[in-house]
Amino acid sequence: MKKPKIIAIVGPTASGKTSLSITIAQHIDGEVISADSRQVYRGMDIGSGKVTEAEMAGVPHHLLDVADPMEIYTGSRFVRDATLAIDSIVKRERCPIIAGGTFFYVDLLRNKMQAAPVEPDYDYRASLEPYSTPELYELLETRDPRRAAAIDQHNRRRLERALEVINTLGVVPPSIAQPSPYNWLVLGIDISQEQLHANIYKRIIDRLDVGMIEEVERLQFEGVTSNRLDSLGLEYRYIARHLQGQLTRDEMIEQLNFKSRQFAKQQLKWLKKDPEIVWVDPKETEGILAKVNTFLDS
Repeated sequence: MKKPKIIAIVGPTASGKTSLSITIAQHIDGEVISADSRQVYRGMDIGSGKVTEAEMAGVPHHLLDVADPMEIYTGSRFVRDATLAIDSIVKRERCPIIAGGTFFYVDLLRNKMQAAPVEPDYDYRASLEPYSTPELYELLETRDPRRAAAIDQHNRRRLERALEVINTLGVVPPSIAQPSPYNWLVLGIDISQEQLHANIYKRIIDRLDVGMIEEVERLQFEGVTSNRLDSLGLEYRYIARHLQGQLTRDEMIEQLNFKSRQFAKQQLKWLKKDPEIVWVDPKETEGILAKVNTFLDS
């Protein structure tokens, strides 16, 4: 029995994964599954770069707005939800397209890593409170270097979760690669550093112009705590600090731009280790679609 075929699109933040996924989906009558650890949350639209209905251009999207911002959406839950979406798409004889910047999710789905079904341990998390975020990252590097290489080292919530899993199981979760039930084409967006940096800065300004600060204010009004915002990624972290008076608007933009560049560099370092990624120039649309056709026809 032939394995169902899946296309994944990876690349650093602001490299154009969303637009490429929609272009491919339109070409092959596919459907997109978001692999983004923030876009799963309702109300986190601008800061997470969630695709708008207009941008979808009629392409069905999955795993958007499936959790409350105060919930902890785990990797094992993503695998469960994404697998259900894949099965549904394949039954409709369409091709699933996985796109998003949480490469840990993508690797879990590809069976490159294994998710541990561990419930939150709030007592253990409380024991981590005295540690600074850099200290948590150093601790994770000691316990599980591979997981540390794939994580946002500034995302305290994800660092705590990784350490929580190790603490609960008593050992580092097994990460031995297992055969995937799917046949994968993984496309990596190859973009120049100059263009990437320009994209990052433009995206920050564009998001601010359409109400990213107001979105964070609304989330706070709805009960999302400052600590939770700090764990939900760079945009929410630095805007929350701006709203708390810790940073001026210009300082917020400067730090957000710098940290986003750092994060993109870290993402590329992780992706370059994967020999299965087929790197493509996002401007060469015809060539990319040709690769997709060859994959689907094989």
